Amino acid sequence: MAIELPDELIQLERAAQDAQAAATSASPPEGAWVAWREAAARVQAAITEHAAATKENRVAVEMGVKKAVRHPEAAGS
Repeated sequence: MAIELPDELIQLERAAQDAQAAATSASPPEGAWVAWREAAARVQAAITEHAAATKENRVAVEMGVKKAVRHPEAAGS
């Protein structure tokens, strides 16, 4: 049975990935590490909240979100 992932979780994970890319670039903009840490905290909080609300396994929700963002071609399987 596949876990239903709201678009909000996908968008938050994408934002965290973008923030990570900026922070780890050759010339990161000032504040990029703080932005990455804050984006990561937002996505983790949203995943925890979603898992609790739907009574899904939190790790399974996180893995589903990461798979949907990092490997969108495989997320539907």
